[in-house]
Amino acid sequence: MTDSNNKSDFDKMIEKIQNEVYEQERMVFSERVIKEYNNPKNIGKMVQPDAFAALTGWCGDTMEIYLKMDHDIIEDISFMTDGCGATIACGSMLTSMVKGKSVDEVKTITDDDLVTALEGLPEENVHCAHLAIITLEKALEMLE
Repeated sequence: MTDSNNKSDFDKMIEKIQNEVYEQERMVFSERVIKEYNNPKNIGKMVQPDAFAALTGWCGDTMEIYLKMDHDIIEDISFMTDGCGATIACGSMLTSMVKGKSVDEVKTITDDDLVTALEGLPEENVHCAHLAIITLEKALEMLE
């Protein structure tokens, strides 16, 4: 039903709710955060990773990070989370930021760098960036 005149009352109600949710999201999150959690990159468990870590944050969200290495270069990386949209966005953005980089380069990335790449996070979601960063750090420790 592409013609709005042919939409059922139910379809119109769903569309209205979706638009309201999107507007509420835009009042809280940057466009980049919304894009990352609606279409996350590098999501999924990796078979036979070279390194792996899973941590649960104080909020109850769990982040898993999987690494495939080529010497000291992160050849591939993926993540899984049971967390909120902000946690998904942090996992997606962080994995994109580090793919193809050396371990030394990656070790310099901070929570603030991740928040900046996401064009900001509400204060109550900054811990999501921290969870992603420390999970990556724990995975890198497996390589030592």
